[in-house]
Amino acid sequence: MARVEIEMIENFVFETELAVRVTDTNYAKHVGNDTFLTLINEARVRFLNNFGFSEENIDSRAIIISDLAVLYKSQSVYGDKLKFEIGAGDFTKHGCDIFYRVTNTKNNTLVILAKTGIVFFDYDKNKITTTPEAFSSLFLNS
Repeated sequence: MARVEIEMIENFVFETELAVRVTDTNYAKHVGNDTFLTLINEARVRFLNNFGFSEENIDSRAIIISDLAVLYKSQSVYGDKLKFEIGAGDFTKHGCDIFYRVTNTKNNTLVILAKTGIVFFDYDKNKITTTPEAFSSLFLNS
């Protein structure tokens, strides 16, 4: 069976830490795949906020998640502190990929590698729009 591969970027420009809550764990007492998607979403919102943006307003454009790839490397349990390192790359006319490297800070173990493909969207016109230079310039020049 073919496995998903993610070619990670080298330059992560933001990091944030999230603690694993008891409500983040499943019947097997570890963080489930569905909860990791929620944690990735929280980290992405923090990433955008760090640059003065939101998912609804990046230079008057919103984002839509067009795809997601996740490689699970190790388990995470209640009480773990997870460091999310985030950056952007693979820019196109209409979007880019946001990359995530998640590490357990207790033992410096890699937990997840992930990427979300995003497309910029104009909800007033109800159509895909161009990648804002105010966003792409933050990463293309670093």
